[in-house]
Amino acid sequence: MDATQVDPEAQGNGLTIDGLVTPALLLDEGKLERNIERLAKHVSGLGAVLRPHMKTAKSIDVARRVFPGEPGPITVSTLAEAEYFAESGFTDITYAVGISPAAAVRGLNLSRRTGANVKFLLDTVEQADALGEAGKKAGITPSAFIELDVDDHRGGLKPLDPALVDVANRMKAAGVELAGVLSHAGESYALNTREALVAAAENERVATVKAADILRAQGHACPIVSLGSTPTAHFSENLEGVTEVRAGVYMFFDLVQHGVGVCTLDDLAISVLATVVGAKPEKGWILVDAGWMALSRDRGTASQEVDQGYGVVCDEKGHVYDDVIVSQASQEHGILALRPGSTKTMPHLPIGSKVRILPNHACAMAAQHDFYSVVNGDSPAIRARWPRIRGW
Repeated sequence: MDATQVDPEAQGNGLTIDGLVTPALLLDEGKLERNIERLAKHVSGLGAVLRPHMKTAKSIDVARRVFPGEPGPITVSTLAEAEYFAESGFTDITYAVGISPAAAVRGLNLSRRTGANVKFLLDTVEQADALGEAGKKAGITPSAFIELDVDDHRGGLKPLDPALVDVANRMKAAGVELAGVLSHAGESYALNTREALVAAAENERVATVKAADILRAQGHACPIVSLGSTPTAHFSENLEGVTEVRAGVYMFFDLVQHGVGVCTLDDLAISVLATVVGAKPEKGWILVDAGWMALSRDRGTASQEVDQGYGVVCDEKGHVYDDVIVSQASQEHGILALRPGSTKTMPHLPIGSKVRILPNHACAMAAQHDFYSVVNGDSPAIRARWPRIRGW
């Protein structure tokens, strides 16, 4: 079946969520399209190009909603993603993970085989040498970004680090084209006020543009100035000097992003459908057939103001139950309970009832599943089945 077509097992046979074997990953197409449009409009209005990160969705069907016309520029987090999207017609790909020698060979082989322009990421002279050597063997001139550290979150070089120019010089000597500079404001995930998020976005912009200016002053062309995280992408007010913005989880959103203040609960586009399989009334528990294998072990909200356990619980139409969370998870079982301190009452959910569970981290939840069962709003109809890829 063409991945863009409606699944005949779904719409053709009138399949609804009641007919799904659970746990099942649901994707609300209407919310997806609304989220896509929101960020595209914001970034375009600030004069930059949006380079969506496909690490969350990992699906050509989702990519075609982001790019309803011709394939556009994308970011990926694995070479499996790069291969998958290149084979589906995407040719402008940034592999935004620090390059290893083996990954350099595999990525350049992909470029040679498909004609895709795969741009790599590095921050050391050793990586520059390895990428240059792989390029010579492949007969291709590699292109790479220098990774920047703008907020002490992960890897990369500080904009004022003398090694920035040293790495650029070594790239030139090794035969690696400098694509530009790339940053990720990962510390924005720890914020929760508009003022702090706007400041983080501006700090990211200033630091990234400064690095580009330093390289240009030393004679290095730095055509792409790339930055991004879902929070700073949405709260940027000025993108002067920036050419592109990257974000990924914005397509689906999740409870972490809700805790940061980027979205409402109604914006969350994916959930896991689960079935009630037991109860412990004396403990205030309801048991469902979705544990950490279906929901993931991600507990990203544990450090936020509101701890959402392993996910927020909704009824089968997606309406949130007040204060009901997945409080515990084992491999294939989840325990629904009221959050500590709540004065609410547990909903009546007899055996066989269906619930939807919203993700702490959309990337992690989606990664547990092979496809999306596509729905729209509170309709029970399964509109399509969209495959997604896994692995590295």
